[in-house]
Parts: sequence; C-alpha cells; structure tokens
Amino acid sequence: MLEKPVIIAGAGIGGLALALTLQRLNIPCLLLESVSELKPLGVGINLQPNAVRELYEMGIGEELLDQVGVKTREWALVGRNGREIYSETRGVLAGYNWPQYSVHRGELQMLLHDAFVSRGGADDLILGYKVVRYINHEMGVTVVAQSKSGEVREFEGSLLVGADGLHSNVRAQMYPEQPEPHWSGAIMWRGVTRGKALRTEASFVGLGYHDHRLVVYPISQPDEEGMSVLNWIAEVTVDTKEGLPSGDWNRKVELADFAHHFSDWNFDWLDVPAMLEGAGDIYEYPMIDRDPIPSWVDGRVVLMGDAAHVMYPVGSNGASQAIVDARELGAAFIELGVGVEAINAYDKKLCEPVSALVLRNRGSGPFGLLREVEDRCGGEFTDISEVMSQQEMDDFMHNYKAAAGFAMEALNNAPSIIPQEASV
Repeated sequence: MLEKPVIIAGAGIGGLALALTLQRLNIPCLLLESVSELKPLGVGINLQPNAVRELYEMGIGEELLDQVGVKTREWALVGRNGREIYSETRGVLAGYNWPQYSVHRGELQMLLHDAFVSRGGADDLILGYKVVRYINHEMGVTVVAQSKSGEVREFEGSLLVGADGLHSNVRAQMYPEQPEPHWSGAIMWRGVTRGKALRTEASFVGLGYHDHRLVVYPISQPDEEGMSVLNWIAEVTVDTKEGLPSGDWNRKVELADFAHHFSDWNFDWLDVPAMLEGAGDIYEYPMIDRDPIPSWVDGRVVLMGDAAHVMYPVGSNGASQAIVDARELGAAFIELGVGVEAINAYDKKLCEPVSALVLRNRGSGPFGLLREVEDRCGGEFTDISEVMSQQEMDDFMHNYKAAAGFAMEALNNAPSIIPQEASV
C-alpha cells in the first residue's frame, strides 16, 4: 500500500469525484477543504451523458441522481421574438446510453460527500483548512494548509491534486505570473423560482440574443401541483472599460439591480418578469474563465477541474469535465502507478483538448448559434429555415459535442475509462 496518501485540495464536485474514485481503487487519499462546514450552496448545473456514465460507474446511480435533479429531455434555443431557432432531444431520448441531468449543484456535492463518508472516508476529509502552498520532494510533496484563524498545518503526500477551483492557490504557485481571470463583459444573475417547467417539462431553454439572453430549466421533479424548481440565468453583456467586477460567485443582489433588462420579456408561454420576481436569493457574478496554461503538472502536483480549466458555463460541461478528469486520473494510476508518470500521462491526454474547449466556450459554445442568427438577420425572422438550414445547425451542435467529449456515437462505443473490477 502507498505509504503517503494522494492529497486533494478542495472538496467540490471534482475533488469528491476523485476521492470516490481513489477510494474504490484502494488508493489512500486525504481531502482538504477550506470551509468548516459543507453546505448545499449554488444553483443549477447540467451533467452531460459522459459525466453521468462515470457517476453511474462510481455507484452514484439513477435512484440517487433523481433525488437532486431531473433527466433533461430537450435542449432548445428561442429567439427574442419568441420563435424557435433550434431544438434537439437529449440523453437517452436522443440515443445515448446514459441520460443528461439538470441538478442542483450543492445537492450533488452533498450527495458525493455523503457517498464518500458512508464508504469509510470520514477520517480522510479535513474541513476548515485551505491549501496555501506546496513543496515538491523527490519521493513526495509537503502540503501547507491554513485555517481561517491562521493555524498552519503540514501534510505529507505522495502527490497533490489541485481541485481548488477558480482561485486555486495550487495553480497560482505553478504560474505565479498568470493574468487575472478573463472577462468579456457578460454578467450573469442566477436564481431559482417555483413554477411550471417549459415545453417537455424537462427542457433546457435558451432565449434571446447572443449578448442579452435568458436560460431556464427545471432542477426538481414536479410536485403534486405540477410545479418544479426552475433554475434560471439572466445574462447581459456590458462595456468592459471599468474592469472586472467581483469574482465572488455567491454575491447576493436585489432584483431591481437588473430586472429592467428583461421588463418586457413576456410571452404567452413564459412571463419572464414574473419568474424573476418569484425568486428567493439572487446571485450575480461575471462570466469569467482563465487563459489556458501549457501544462497542469509541476513535479508531483497536478491540477483538475476549474483549477485546471475554468470555462464559461455556456456548454453545460464545467462540472462534467471535472468528473471526467477524476476518472482519467484514476485510469492513469491503474496503468502507470500512483506517481509522476501517471499524472504526466493524464496531462498529456487532456490538457491540450480541454484547453481548446475553454477557448471554444469563450466563443459562446453552443450559444454561438444565436450569434450566427444575429449576423445573418439581426435576430429578426419569421421562419428560421430561411436564415439557417437544419443541416447547418445540426453540424454546429455535433462539432461542439465532439469537442466537449459527448458526441453520442463515440461515447456509446467507448470502453469504460475505469473497468469495474480495476484496482491499484
């Protein structure tokens, strides 16, 4: 058995997915998380079929995921005029072997946490300590962590995995001269409202223009009255001359701060002002990412998830890619052992293509269809077929899915990243 554990900085979705993977592979791990108590924070996210497949194979199956979200049936774009641009079925309905899920981010995190603890990981999770720096050695790594009160502790590990998110201290030590997060002017307001789900009752709907849009989808099963928890994202692109707003993804704001942007967005199938007014807490944050880096590895230290590749949340694949990262790391450990060779192989396999995905999402990802419609007709149309052909739109979406790793035929035919009986 490994003398020193793999230390994971951060108990978010990616860090917990890795901890569960290592646990199943009998690789000792130690999970360090900066908050003193994990709570189900955040709003809605989507898990693509490639990530759902990995969760299923980790023992996080349909019965558990149904408790924190719904199986997405449709992805659709609608113009500001209320007319449909594009729609497609998703998940099993589209022919995938696994569903797509719309889930509450915080509840998914707690689901992964509870699974890790129930499988014997309680003593391997240390809360209240944030990794601040590391020291590489020939045969291991010293990890320095600090509590909010200033108490400093050192931990010895075989490897360190930086899963500590957008403001990663691990990445900052690797790249001390890295620029500030990239912001192109888009500001998002996010909230949840109880209401009737749209279209198929499990549809992801994008509405509006490229730089002024709304996304809405359910993240809970309908209740006895047919009402669901609707996750919504309102987005407007503004002038960037004043610089980047706060990067705090949990900054609460008032509806009056942005409601005027959507005051006349009222359709016979969706009253946007009423939906926004029905929300509880509303959060504002800029749509930001970081410029790709040439490598995710420094000695015995490796990055994953948002620490490696934070991306614009336009393709519903940030959390999905973090889960895939965890599994690919596990597969590398199976093949090459728990050491430098494995993390370098993982880096070689994923860093370049995922970095390209970061830049693709910066270019609006699948919402680039809205930009194309605007370029061709200013967003005004009666019949979308007079603006773009169905084949053009299908090709656009297929190319995005292929880049993001969930093209259907390739995914359905791909072998498991980690065979069920594998161990290290």
